[in-house]
Amino acid sequence: MNQSFQPVRDLSHYSSPIADMFEQPKTAAEWEKYMLTEHQVAAFREHGFINGIQILTEEQVGILNEELVKLQSVNEEDRKLFYHYESNEAEDPGKVLFHAIGGWRVTPGFHDLIWSPAYRMATYQLLGHPFRLFHDQLFCKPALHGGVVAWHQDFSYWTFTKPMHHLTCWIGLDDATTENGCLYYVPHSHKWGLLPITGLTGDMTAIKEVLTDEQFAIFEKKIPNELPKGYASFHHPLTIHGSYANYSERPRRAVVLNAMADGTLGNSANYERLDALHNFPAMEQDQVLDSRFFPLLFEGDRELGALINEIPRIDPACLYNVE
Repeated sequence: MNQSFQPVRDLSHYSSPIADMFEQPKTAAEWEKYMLTEHQVAAFREHGFINGIQILTEEQVGILNEELVKLQSVNEEDRKLFYHYESNEAEDPGKVLFHAIGGWRVTPGFHDLIWSPAYRMATYQLLGHPFRLFHDQLFCKPALHGGVVAWHQDFSYWTFTKPMHHLTCWIGLDDATTENGCLYYVPHSHKWGLLPITGLTGDMTAIKEVLTDEQFAIFEKKIPNELPKGYASFHHPLTIHGSYANYSERPRRAVVLNAMADGTLGNSANYERLDALHNFPAMEQDQVLDSRFFPLLFEGDRELGALINEIPRIDPACLYNVE
C-alpha cells in the first residue's frame, strides 16, 4: 500500500492508485508493450469490438475475486457508495444476476483496476482522446442458474451524457465460455445508429422487434466472446451485445469499465429515466463531468510525449458523435 494512502470509506477521494497491484509506466517507452497494433485498431473500427487483450494476471484476478465476495454482501454504509446495487436483477425468478455499479469506490483492487496500464493504453487508442472513468459495473452469474443480460447498446442507457464518445471494456474474472454465459457481439452493429431500449435482464428475443430484416440477418451471425479469465474485450457504445444464461457448473463473473472522453457533458435535462440516476453523481445539463467521481485516467501528451504520433488510434470524428 502506498505510504500516502490513509483509508477512508469512499475511495473516490483518491485520484491515483492506492496499492501496488499495477506497476505504472514511468517513461513513454514503457507504454509501448501495452499498445494495440494497427490491425487491432482497424478491426475495432470495422467490427465495433476487439477481444483477447490481457488486463489481469491470474494473481490479480484472485485479488479481485476475493474482494468481489465482500462486495456481494456489503453493509448498509458501503452500499450507499454504489450507484446501483441489485443482488438479483434477473427478471426470471429461477435465475440470479448480481449487478452493481460503483465498486471502484469500495475496495482497493477494484479502485486500482481503472489504472491498469493495459486498460488505459487500449482505451486511449480506441477513443483517440484523453479520457475519464464514467463508471464501472459488476455482472455475476452463479453456476447452474445464472441470469441473462439481454441484447442492448450501452449508449441507449447513457443519453444523459453528450457527445457519444464512450468505450466499454469487459474483463472476465472467470473463463468465459458459451456454456457459462459469455458475452456475444453483433459485428458491424455499431454502424446502425441508436436503437430503442428493449430491456436489459429479461427477454433475449426482444431486440428483434427493433431490427430490420437486413439487420436481423446480420444479428443471426453473432459471435461468442469466449475469453480466459483476466482477458478483456472492448466495444463501441452502439455495438449490440448480450449474454445468455449460465447452466454450467462454473460461475461467470465479470467487471466492466466504462470510459468517456475528457470533456464529456451532462445531458440530463430531457432524460426520460431520471429515477435511474438517483444515486449517481451530479451530471447537470451542459456541465463538464470532471468531479472526483469521474477521475482523469489518461492524457496522451503527458504520458506519451513524442511517442504520441507513432501510436495507431481511432479518429474520433470518424467513429463517434464528435466534431
